[in-house]
Amino acid sequence: AYRQAHPLPLSHLKVMHAIEVCRTSYLGGHLEHCDSCDYERPVYNSCRNRHCPKCQAAVAKEWLAAREAELLPVPYYHVVFTLPAAIADIAYQNKAVIYDLLLKVSAQTMTTIAADPKRLGAKIGMTSVLHTWGSASCRRRASSTMTHHPHVHMIVPGGGISPDGKRWISCRPKYLLPVPVLSERFKRQFLKRLRAAHKAGSLKFFGEHRHLADRKAFATYLAPLKKTKWYVNTKRPFAGPRQVLAYLSRYTHRVAISNSRLITMDNEGVTFKYKDYRVEGRKRYKTMTLEPHEFIRRFLTHVLPRGFHRIRHYGLFANGGRAKNIAKARLLLGMAKPQPERDTAEPTEDPDNEPAVLACPCPKCGGRMIIIETFERGGTPRHWPPPEGIDSS
Repeated sequence: AYRQAHPLPLSHLKVMHAIEVCRTSYLGGHLEHCDSCDYERPVYNSCRNRHCPKCQAAVAKEWLAAREAELLPVPYYHVVFTLPAAIADIAYQNKAVIYDLLLKVSAQTMTTIAADPKRLGAKIGMTSVLHTWGSASCRRRASSTMTHHPHVHMIVPGGGISPDGKRWISCRPKYLLPVPVLSERFKRQFLKRLRAAHKAGSLKFFGEHRHLADRKAFATYLAPLKKTKWYVNTKRPFAGPRQVLAYLSRYTHRVAISNSRLITMDNEGVTFKYKDYRVEGRKRYKTMTLEPHEFIRRFLTHVLPRGFHRIRHYGLFANGGRAKNIAKARLLLGMAKPQPERDTAEPTEDPDNEPAVLACPCPKCGGRMIIIETFERGGTPRHWPPPEGIDSS
């Protein structure tokens, strides 16, 4: 009904379809069998769409395993850069341009201020994750109700490599960089780049913002933002590398809303849990019910442009020289290179065509689960349900 009532771009239609068919027979799958108690169950393939709430756990696990090998024995800080509401409003119509600016300008702000000899005087690295929903440092809009709220979460080591590359420079205890300086530079540079994008014709405007296509009208729209506070928040350092990974696991591959937050849904509305970060204590946990079309509209607000990378690495961690820079940082910190661990999450297969053995044990008896059959898209297992007398409940 939502598709018929609302004209949607192809990207939104693809996301909706992927979530609908995820882990159903439409995508095919395989049949798992316990070789101890004969328990069997069909497992359907996932859609692997990055906006699907059910498909992020495995991807996040792989990503975090790679990041674990890159951790340094130093304090890590959590920094958040948030766009003002006026910019967020036009960002929805210009996602690729403005989200890209948010990621790049926030990273450049950090690296520039950190390189200043008056501040840290070092080259730093960071991992940035774009979120377009939920809470950040702006407490006026701090709730996780799927409203459009673009901001960047950044994980930054507490120090960097000296300009001559001969030593590691640590930041002061519990202090990374001055927030007012970061905020002011971020605001100035972002507005400068945004005006340049408008001049180049890279921004498009529709509906109530159609008039902003005019240069003077756009300048008038941006003028008040020069005097307002732009929210940059630096949180206290993590207790250690394990805490960094635990934190990253909650942020890297999160989607607008997880299935665990859904309470009830029917034709009248969708009820879900959310946190109101303006409230302290247990009272911050609340519920909200949205009309189904409004719920879908809010969810689709956060669909990213095709090919857009919302997790990026900058400075020392930039993809071009990350391995080399991390190796140098480890050397300067006197840290041995960690040995990579073997990933046991995937099925192992015997070279003599033995069935693939799954890492997860049988939920009934704890025995070994193997794959005995695969089936194509739209198909079903030939040997399912099992013969009468075999317990596969």
